[in-house]
Amino acid sequence: MVATTDPHIEIRDLRVRYGTHEALAGVSLTIPRGVIFGIIGPANSGKTTLLKCINRTIEFVAGTQVSGQVLVDGTDVFDVRNVYELRRRVGMVFPLPVGLPLSVYENVAYAPRRAGIRDRSTLDEIVERSLRQAMLWDEVKDRLNLLGTRLSGGQQQRLTLARSLSLEPEILCLDEFSIAIDPVTTMKIEDILRELKHRTTIVLVTNLVQQARRLADHTAFFSASQLIEVGDTESVFTRPRQRLTERYVMGDLG
Repeated sequence: MVATTDPHIEIRDLRVRYGTHEALAGVSLTIPRGVIFGIIGPANSGKTTLLKCINRTIEFVAGTQVSGQVLVDGTDVFDVRNVYELRRRVGMVFPLPVGLPLSVYENVAYAPRRAGIRDRSTLDEIVERSLRQAMLWDEVKDRLNLLGTRLSGGQQQRLTLARSLSLEPEILCLDEFSIAIDPVTTMKIEDILRELKHRTTIVLVTNLVQQARRLADHTAFFSASQLIEVGDTESVFTRPRQRLTERYVMGDLG
């Protein structure tokens, strides 16, 4: 585990099965508050499954069996009755854009409206702030009424990010957020994430090892449904304790 006096997320013996496949095999780790926490590892190692457990979107996967605990500020997310409120606190951005069939403006204003915000000037401020944070404002400010699904793939991904930021989540889970975004925009968003971490804990799953090294304060390495190693990012990349971790960060393990 990562040593911390202020844990934001605590994973305790988390086990997840999809039918007969064990996606997570007794994972335990602690994620401190106010950091970027990177999760790396080969495909099908359980990284995305972990994210889905943190905000309970794992429940959308039929036939899933979950045991163990995922604590956010000491409360097990699986004991939370108001799942909508949980997902307001724990935002999620998936690898491919999931645009609502609404205008750009309404895509971002959707969640605040559901939370009870009706004042137009307040919504305007939220939409602009969120689009700026997602590095999209300058590209869409003159066409906020355009259907969001008519944006380019990279723009739709940033729109999805803006929508997640609209309620200023305490935790932001990012699953391969840059997969559909060009490198220049990716670097700009990485700068935004560095600023956001001072008020939002960010859990970042990435297959781009160097992205984790650039961004993450702490990094966890997963392989074959297990947590192999976790620690401060510099140590994981330069002084890994496990041979498997060393092979992966050196590019010898796909």
